Amino acid sequence: MSSQDAPAAVVLPPQSSWSQFYALTKPRVVQLIVFCALIGMVLAVPGVPRWADVWLAAIACVGIWLVAGAAAAFNCIVEQHIDARMRRTSWRPTAKGQLSNTQTLIFSGALCALGSVVLYVWVNPLTMWLTFATFVGYAVIYTVVLKPLTPQNIVIGGASGAMPPVLGWAAMTGQIGPEALILFLIIFLWTPPHFWALALYRVEDYRKSGLPMLPVTHGNEFTRLQILLYTIVLFAACLMPFVFQMSGWFYLLVATVLSVMFCAYGWALWREYSDALARKTFRFSLIHLSVLFAAFLIDHYIP
Repeated sequence: MSSQDAPAAVVLPPQSSWSQFYALTKPRVVQLIVFCALIGMVLAVPGVPRWADVWLAAIACVGIWLVAGAAAAFNCIVEQHIDARMRRTSWRPTAKGQLSNTQTLIFSGALCALGSVVLYVWVNPLTMWLTFATFVGYAVIYTVVLKPLTPQNIVIGGASGAMPPVLGWAAMTGQIGPEALILFLIIFLWTPPHFWALALYRVEDYRKSGLPMLPVTHGNEFTRLQILLYTIVLFAACLMPFVFQMSGWFYLLVATVLSVMFCAYGWALWREYSDALARKTFRFSLIHLSVLFAAFLIDHYIP
């Protein structure tokens, strides 16, 4: 067979620049952020929203998405060398060298500036400043300072990740109510068991990266105990919306079932560890938060 007769090798098209920039925004994470912010907006408006409320919420979601995406992109700059050593993150464009630091920094800055303008002009200044503070908290305080220095990085840094419902509430009311702080508390307590479950079965990745995640610094058994304890405390926090009359019986039922299941995962993980169980716990934690906040949404409109 001549060289002309040989079958041509299949060449996959390179990922487009737009796809690379979009990947920097960590779309799945940002989607959950915006969803939690939307729940804060919904709960802040009694009864059925007016068209003006719907329009305001839509604009606020766009602004929050832009700033959250900017924070994610900035995170990719700071952690590019760490990402390159971890199998979970080695595909990111900054880790692979597909996008330069300058390109990523300009992209992050443009998103942050655009999102801030949207929030300041069309929503309200409080929401803009809270969202910008969240950007600084995640991209700088957590990523640059806390994450490489302390095994409690997830606990302390979880404050910025718990802000979306507060941002949503502020967008609709122009203030921060106690209801928003309860939603903040739920996400704040949910964050450690969520990330530590991931860190357990990715412990070698984190060990190679040099990050002082809890399973690396304190071991597998101690981390499992912390996950169990946090799921129990989180259970109590998930009941607070009903106690403070933010929600009704539908939410209470869903929150109780989800919380019992999360505690069961924590108990099983503490009793006998396996990577498969840690992975299931991590995946369930995502279901827990998503369904819990969806229950808020449904309960809010039940007569």
